[in-house]
Amino acid sequence: MASTYKDAGVDLDVYAESMSRLPRLMHRTFSPRVMPSDGGFAGLFRLDFPGKLFARNYEEPVLVSGTDGVGTKLKIAQTMNQHETVGIDLVAMCVNDLICTGAEPLFFLDYVAMGRDDPARLERIVQGISDGCVDGDLALLGGETAIMPDMYGTDDYDLAGFAVGVVERKRLVDGHLIAPGDVVLGLQASGLHSNGFSLVRKIIADHGHQWSDVIDELNEETKTPETLAQVCLRPTKIYVSAIRSIQAHYRVKQVLHGIAHITGGGIEENLDRILPPGVNAEIDPNAWTPNPIFRWLQQTGDVATSEMRRVFNMGIGMAVVVNEYYAASVASQVAKAGIECLPIGRIVEGTSKVVYKDA
Repeated sequence: MASTYKDAGVDLDVYAESMSRLPRLMHRTFSPRVMPSDGGFAGLFRLDFPGKLFARNYEEPVLVSGTDGVGTKLKIAQTMNQHETVGIDLVAMCVNDLICTGAEPLFFLDYVAMGRDDPARLERIVQGISDGCVDGDLALLGGETAIMPDMYGTDDYDLAGFAVGVVERKRLVDGHLIAPGDVVLGLQASGLHSNGFSLVRKIIADHGHQWSDVIDELNEETKTPETLAQVCLRPTKIYVSAIRSIQAHYRVKQVLHGIAHITGGGIEENLDRILPPGVNAEIDPNAWTPNPIFRWLQQTGDVATSEMRRVFNMGIGMAVVVNEYYAASVASQVAKAGIECLPIGRIVEGTSKVVYKDA
Protein backbone atom coordinates (compact mmCIF):
# COMPACT_ATOMS: atom_id res chain seq x y z
CA MET A 1 0.00 0.00 0.00
CA ALA A 2 1.44 3.37 -1.03
CA SER A 3 2.50 5.66 1.81
CA THR A 4 1.58 9.35 1.92
CA TYR A 5 2.65 12.39 3.91
CA LYS A 6 -0.87 12.45 5.38
CA ASP A 7 -0.40 8.90 6.67
CA ALA A 8 2.73 10.13 8.46
CA GLY A 9 0.78 12.86 10.25
CA VAL A 10 1.13 15.89 7.96
CA ASP A 11 -1.87 16.89 5.84
CA LEU A 12 -0.78 19.43 3.24
CA ASP A 13 -4.38 20.53 2.57
CA VAL A 14 -4.88 21.36 6.25
CA TYR A 15 -1.51 23.13 6.25
CA ALA A 16 -2.63 25.25 3.30
CA GLU A 17 -5.75 26.23 5.24
CA SER A 18 -3.60 27.20 8.21
CA MET A 19 -1.43 29.43 6.05
CA SER A 20 -4.48 31.09 4.47
CA ARG A 21 -5.59 32.36 7.90
CA LEU A 22 -2.39 34.24 8.72
CA PRO A 23 -1.85 37.04 6.12
CA ARG A 24 -4.53 39.32 7.63
CA LEU A 25 -2.83 39.01 11.04
CA MET A 26 0.43 40.09 9.46
CA HIS A 27 -0.95 42.90 7.33
CA ARG A 28 -2.53 44.68 10.32
CA THR A 29 0.97 45.18 11.73
CA PHE A 30 2.55 46.61 8.58
CA SER A 31 4.00 50.12 8.40
CA PRO A 32 4.82 52.03 5.16
CA ARG A 33 8.34 50.63 5.39
CA VAL A 34 7.15 47.08 4.73
CA MET A 35 7.48 46.25 1.04
CA PRO A 36 4.96 43.86 -0.55
CA SER A 37 6.31 40.32 -0.72
CA ASP A 38 3.35 37.98 -0.13
CA GLY A 39 4.27 34.56 -1.41
CA GLY A 40 7.98 35.31 -1.38
CA PHE A 41 10.67 33.46 0.53
CA ALA A 42 11.56 36.38 2.81
CA GLY A 43 10.05 39.59 4.15
CA LEU A 44 11.18 42.98 2.89
CA PHE A 45 11.61 46.04 5.12
CA ARG A 46 12.83 49.48 4.12
CA LEU A 47 15.16 50.90 6.79
CA ASP A 48 14.19 54.51 6.09
CA PHE A 49 11.10 56.26 4.79
CA PRO A 50 11.27 57.63 1.23
CA GLY A 51 9.52 60.92 2.05
CA LYS A 52 10.91 63.90 3.95
CA LEU A 53 8.12 64.12 6.53
CA PHE A 54 8.88 60.78 8.22
CA ALA A 55 12.47 60.25 7.11
CA ARG A 56 14.82 59.04 9.84
CA ASN A 57 17.96 60.34 8.11
CA TYR A 58 20.22 57.86 9.87
CA GLU A 59 23.88 58.84 10.19
CA GLU A 60 25.29 55.63 11.72
CA PRO A 61 22.43 53.15 12.02
CA VAL A 62 23.14 50.05 14.10
CA LEU A 63 20.92 47.02 13.59
CA VAL A 64 19.88 45.25 16.79
CA SER A 65 18.43 41.73 16.96
CA GLY A 66 17.19 39.34 19.61
CA THR A 67 15.46 36.00 19.96
CA ASP A 68 13.54 34.23 22.73
CA GLY A 69 10.67 31.90 23.52
CA VAL A 70 7.87 31.60 26.06
CA GLY A 71 9.08 28.59 28.05
CA THR A 72 6.91 26.22 30.06
CA LYS A 73 4.17 28.82 30.43
CA LEU A 74 3.01 27.16 27.20
CA LYS A 75 2.13 24.02 29.17
CA ILE A 76 -0.56 25.96 31.04
CA ALA A 77 -1.95 27.41 27.81
CA GLN A 78 -2.09 23.93 26.29
CA THR A 79 -3.68 22.38 29.38
CA MET A 80 -6.36 25.08 29.56
CA ASN A 81 -6.80 25.42 25.78
CA GLN A 82 -6.14 29.16 26.11
CA HIS A 83 -3.83 30.16 23.27
CA GLU A 84 -4.74 33.80 22.61
CA THR A 85 -2.13 35.50 24.83
CA VAL A 86 1.07 33.43 24.67
CA GLY A 87 1.86 35.12 21.37
CA ILE A 88 1.95 38.43 23.23
CA ASP A 89 4.45 36.85 25.62
CA LEU A 90 6.57 35.78 22.68
CA VAL A 91 6.77 39.28 21.24
CA ALA A 92 7.32 40.83 24.66
CA MET A 93 10.24 38.59 25.56
CA CYS A 94 12.03 39.59 22.38
CA VAL A 95 11.13 43.26 22.00
CA ASN A 96 11.67 44.13 25.67
CA ASP A 97 15.25 42.88 25.27
CA LEU A 98 15.62 44.88 22.07
CA ILE A 99 14.64 48.22 23.57
CA CYS A 100 17.26 47.85 26.32
CA THR A 101 19.71 49.16 23.72
CA GLY A 102 17.56 52.21 22.97
CA ALA A 103 16.61 50.71 19.61
CA GLU A 104 13.42 51.33 17.66
CA PRO A 105 11.73 47.97 16.97
CA LEU A 106 11.28 47.35 13.24
CA PHE A 107 9.98 43.86 12.56
CA PHE A 108 9.31 40.44 14.06
CA LEU A 109 9.43 36.84 12.84
CA ASP A 110 7.86 33.83 14.53
CA TYR A 111 8.49 30.09 14.50
CA VAL A 112 5.67 27.77 15.56
CA ALA A 113 6.37 24.03 15.92
CA MET A 114 3.36 21.76 16.42
CA GLY A 115 2.67 18.07 16.88
CA ARG A 116 -0.34 18.26 14.57
CA ASP A 117 -1.79 20.89 12.30
CA ASP A 118 -4.78 22.73 13.74
CA PRO A 119 -5.71 25.83 11.70
CA ALA A 120 -8.02 27.31 14.35
CA ARG A 121 -5.50 26.90 17.16
CA LEU A 122 -2.67 28.29 15.04
CA GLU A 123 -4.82 31.31 14.21
CA ARG A 124 -5.40 31.94 17.93
CA ILE A 125 -1.67 31.75 18.64
CA VAL A 126 -0.75 34.08 15.80
CA GLN A 127 -3.54 36.46 16.79
CA GLY A 128 -1.62 36.97 20.04
CA ILE A 129 1.64 37.49 18.14
CA SER A 130 -0.10 40.03 15.93
CA ASP A 131 -1.54 41.80 18.99
CA GLY A 132 1.92 41.93 20.55
CA CYS A 133 3.39 43.42 17.39
CA VAL A 134 0.71 46.12 17.31
CA ASP A 135 1.44 46.93 20.97
CA GLY A 136 5.18 46.95 20.33
CA ASP A 137 4.85 48.96 17.11
CA LEU A 138 6.72 46.51 14.89
CA ALA A 139 5.70 44.62 11.78
CA LEU A 140 5.03 40.88 11.81
CA LEU A 141 7.03 40.37 8.66
CA GLY A 142 6.88 36.60 8.33
CA GLY A 143 7.35 33.30 10.08
CA GLU A 144 7.45 29.55 9.83
CA THR A 145 5.06 26.83 10.96
CA ALA A 146 6.49 23.33 11.29
CA ILE A 147 4.32 20.24 11.77
CA MET A 148 6.43 17.56 13.46
CA PRO A 149 4.52 14.48 14.67
CA ASP A 150 6.54 12.30 17.06
CA MET A 151 8.83 15.23 17.85
CA TYR A 152 5.96 16.87 19.79
CA GLY A 153 2.90 15.37 21.46
CA THR A 154 -0.36 15.59 19.54
CA ASP A 155 -1.51 18.82 21.23
CA ASP A 156 1.93 20.21 22.09
CA TYR A 157 3.57 23.19 20.43
CA ASP A 158 6.53 25.47 20.98
CA LEU A 159 7.17 29.07 19.99
CA ALA A 160 10.28 31.06 19.13
CA GLY A 161 10.48 34.71 18.14
CA PHE A 162 13.01 36.96 16.45
CA ALA A 163 12.96 40.76 16.63
CA VAL A 164 15.05 43.30 14.71
CA GLY A 165 15.45 47.01 15.47
CA VAL A 166 17.70 49.95 14.72
CA VAL A 167 19.41 52.62 16.80
CA GLU A 168 21.61 55.57 15.93
CA ARG A 169 25.07 54.70 17.21
CA LYS A 170 25.37 57.92 19.24
CA ARG A 171 22.03 57.12 20.95
CA LEU A 172 22.97 53.54 21.86
CA VAL A 173 22.18 52.71 25.49
CA ASP A 174 24.85 50.37 26.87
CA GLY A 175 25.30 51.36 30.52
CA HIS A 176 28.60 53.23 30.16
CA LEU A 177 26.99 56.48 31.41
CA ILE A 178 25.83 54.92 34.69
CA ALA A 179 27.48 56.73 37.63
CA PRO A 180 27.12 57.09 41.41
CA GLY A 181 24.08 59.17 42.30
CA ASP A 182 21.94 57.84 39.44
CA VAL A 183 18.47 56.58 40.32
CA VAL A 184 17.10 53.13 39.44
CA LEU A 185 13.46 53.31 38.38
CA GLY A 186 11.33 50.18 38.36
CA LEU A 187 8.57 49.72 35.79
CA GLN A 188 5.68 47.66 37.05
CA ALA A 189 5.22 44.10 35.79
CA SER A 190 1.83 42.65 34.91
CA GLY A 191 2.63 39.53 36.92
CA LEU A 192 4.88 36.53 36.39
CA HIS A 193 5.56 37.48 32.77
CA SER A 194 7.31 34.47 31.15
CA ASN A 195 9.89 33.21 33.64
CA GLY A 196 9.98 30.68 36.44
CA PHE A 197 7.07 28.57 35.27
CA SER A 198 8.79 25.27 35.94
CA LEU A 199 8.85 26.27 39.62
CA VAL A 200 5.32 27.70 39.44
CA ARG A 201 3.92 24.47 38.02
CA LYS A 202 5.82 22.37 40.60
CA ILE A 203 4.45 24.37 43.53
CA ILE A 204 0.90 24.13 42.21
CA ALA A 205 1.17 20.40 41.49
CA ASP A 206 2.89 19.58 44.80
CA HIS A 207 0.13 21.26 46.81
CA GLY A 208 -2.79 19.77 44.90
CA HIS A 209 -4.11 22.95 43.35
CA GLN A 210 -6.01 22.96 40.07
CA TRP A 211 -5.65 25.60 37.36
CA SER A 212 -9.37 26.29 37.69
CA ASP A 213 -9.03 27.19 41.38
CA VAL A 214 -9.92 30.73 42.44
CA ILE A 215 -7.46 31.83 45.14
CA ASP A 216 -8.78 34.60 47.40
CA GLU A 217 -5.31 36.08 48.01
CA LEU A 218 -4.84 36.56 44.28
CA ASN A 219 -8.09 38.45 43.80
CA GLU A 220 -7.91 41.08 46.52
CA GLU A 221 -7.46 43.87 43.98
CA THR A 222 -9.59 42.50 41.12
CA LYS A 223 -13.24 43.24 40.46
CA THR A 224 -13.80 40.01 38.56
CA PRO A 225 -12.33 36.90 40.25
CA GLU A 226 -9.67 35.15 38.16
CA THR A 227 -8.69 31.51 38.21
CA LEU A 228 -5.16 30.44 38.95
CA ALA A 229 -4.66 29.80 35.24
CA GLN A 230 -5.85 33.30 34.32
CA VAL A 231 -3.48 34.90 36.82
CA CYS A 232 -0.53 32.86 35.57
CA LEU A 233 -1.35 33.35 31.88
CA ARG A 234 -1.58 37.13 32.21
CA PRO A 235 0.65 38.25 29.30
CA THR A 236 4.04 39.88 29.67
CA LYS A 237 3.88 43.66 29.60
CA ILE A 238 5.44 45.29 26.53
CA TYR A 239 7.43 48.41 27.44
CA VAL A 240 8.02 49.88 23.99
CA SER A 241 5.59 52.81 24.38
CA ALA A 242 7.08 53.74 27.76
CA ILE A 243 10.69 53.77 26.58
CA ARG A 244 9.87 55.56 23.33
CA SER A 245 7.91 58.24 25.21
CA ILE A 246 11.05 58.99 27.23
CA GLN A 247 13.16 59.11 24.08
CA ALA A 248 10.64 61.38 22.36
CA HIS A 249 10.59 63.77 25.33
CA TYR A 250 14.40 64.00 25.52
CA ARG A 251 15.56 64.23 21.92
CA VAL A 252 18.95 65.79 22.70
CA LYS A 253 20.01 64.69 26.18
CA GLN A 254 20.73 61.02 26.82
CA VAL A 255 18.79 60.67 30.09
CA LEU A 256 18.54 56.87 29.84
CA HIS A 257 21.89 55.69 31.20
CA GLY A 258 20.88 52.04 31.30
CA ILE A 259 17.88 49.77 30.66
CA ALA A 260 17.47 46.21 31.92
CA HIS A 261 14.67 43.77 31.07
CA ILE A 262 13.98 41.81 34.26
CA THR A 263 13.50 38.17 33.27
CA GLY A 264 15.00 34.90 34.55
CA GLY A 265 17.65 35.76 37.14
CA GLY A 266 15.57 38.60 38.53
CA ILE A 267 16.73 42.13 39.17
CA GLU A 268 20.09 40.98 40.48
CA GLU A 269 21.23 39.00 37.46
CA ASN A 270 19.80 41.32 34.82
CA LEU A 271 20.57 44.78 36.14
CA ASP A 272 24.17 43.84 36.89
CA ARG A 273 24.67 43.02 33.18
CA ILE A 274 24.66 46.74 32.36
CA LEU A 275 26.65 48.07 35.34
CA PRO A 276 30.07 49.53 34.41
CA PRO A 277 33.14 48.96 36.60
CA GLY A 278 33.24 50.85 39.90
CA VAL A 279 29.54 51.01 40.74
CA ASN A 280 26.84 48.95 42.47
CA ALA A 281 23.08 49.19 42.19
CA GLU A 282 21.62 49.33 45.69
CA ILE A 283 18.01 48.12 45.56
CA ASP A 284 15.41 48.79 48.25
CA PRO A 285 12.95 45.84 48.16
CA ASN A 286 10.49 47.81 50.31
CA ALA A 287 10.13 50.50 47.64
CA TRP A 288 7.35 48.61 45.83
CA THR A 289 4.70 45.98 46.50
CA PRO A 290 5.10 42.81 44.39
CA ASN A 291 2.06 41.35 42.66
CA PRO A 292 0.04 39.03 44.97
CA ILE A 293 1.06 35.97 42.95
CA PHE A 294 4.63 36.24 44.21
CA ARG A 295 3.63 36.31 47.89
CA TRP A 296 1.25 33.40 47.37
CA LEU A 297 3.85 31.27 45.56
CA GLN A 298 6.48 31.97 48.22
CA GLN A 299 4.17 31.06 51.08
CA THR A 300 2.62 28.04 49.36
CA GLY A 301 5.93 26.59 48.22
CA ASP A 302 7.97 27.73 51.23
CA VAL A 303 10.45 29.35 48.85
CA ALA A 304 13.37 31.34 50.26
CA THR A 305 13.37 35.06 49.52
CA SER A 306 16.75 34.80 47.79
CA GLU A 307 15.36 32.08 45.50
CA MET A 308 12.26 34.13 44.71
CA ARG A 309 14.40 37.12 43.76
CA ARG A 310 16.60 34.98 41.55
CA VAL A 311 13.82 33.16 39.69
CA PHE A 312 11.13 35.85 39.30
CA ASN A 313 10.86 39.53 38.41
CA MET A 314 9.08 40.15 41.75
CA GLY A 315 6.83 42.79 40.22
CA ILE A 316 9.44 44.83 38.35
CA GLY A 317 9.41 44.05 34.62
CA MET A 318 12.00 46.59 33.56
CA ALA A 319 14.55 48.79 35.34
CA VAL A 320 15.91 52.04 33.94
CA VAL A 321 18.87 53.97 35.32
CA VAL A 322 18.68 57.75 34.99
CA ASN A 323 20.39 60.86 36.29
CA GLU A 324 18.83 61.89 39.59
CA TYR A 325 17.87 65.29 38.15
CA TYR A 326 15.63 63.67 35.52
CA ALA A 327 14.24 60.80 37.62
CA ALA A 328 10.89 62.40 38.50
CA SER A 329 10.34 63.59 34.92
CA VAL A 330 11.14 60.18 33.46
CA ALA A 331 8.80 58.47 35.94
CA SER A 332 6.08 60.91 34.87
CA GLN A 333 6.62 60.07 31.19
CA VAL A 334 6.31 56.37 31.94
CA ALA A 335 3.15 56.95 33.97
CA LYS A 336 1.62 58.77 30.99
CA ALA A 337 2.18 55.57 29.02
CA GLY A 338 0.01 53.76 31.57
CA ILE A 339 2.76 51.99 33.51
CA GLU A 340 3.45 52.55 37.19
CA CYS A 341 7.05 53.64 37.73
CA LEU A 342 8.80 54.03 41.09
CA PRO A 343 12.34 54.73 42.32
CA ILE A 344 13.60 51.39 43.64
CA GLY A 345 17.29 52.04 44.18
CA ARG A 346 20.40 54.12 43.62
CA ILE A 347 23.78 53.72 42.00
CA VAL A 348 26.65 53.82 44.49
CA GLU A 349 30.38 53.11 44.33
CA GLY A 350 31.09 49.40 44.21
CA THR A 351 32.16 46.40 42.16
CA SER A 352 29.50 46.06 39.42
CA LYS A 353 26.97 44.22 41.56
CA VAL A 354 23.33 44.52 42.52
CA VAL A 355 22.87 44.50 46.28
CA TYR A 356 19.66 44.55 48.32
CA LYS A 357 19.47 46.93 51.28
CA ASP A 358 17.98 44.16 53.45
CA ALA A 359 20.68 41.62 52.61
